[in-house]
Amino acid sequence: MININSVGFKADAKLEEIIEKKVTKLMPLYDKVQGADVTLRIDAKEKVANKITEVRLTVPGDDLFAKKQCDTFEEGIDDCVEAIRRQVVKRKDKIIGK
Repeated sequence: MININSVGFKADAKLEEIIEKKVTKLMPLYDKVQGADVTLRIDAKEKVANKITEVRLTVPGDDLFAKKQCDTFEEGIDDCVEAIRRQVVKRKDKIIGK
């Protein structure tokens, strides 16, 4: 289950669809994933890279979390998904004793 929370604005359906598609790709990487929370915020409107994207993957133990500030939410979700993918690989390697 993916919860998308946009703070201070309404995310359009296309953006939500992109987020769902990208975050869903993380689920098969780690079988203990219980859900995901995505938060979208706009920082100062005058700044160029003012889109803040946060992704929290709920797993037993410590949740996996990434926060990125970029020009667009699409770029932010790409960066967050990649950061969490690396965290998942690291955690799985630690569990199996690599």
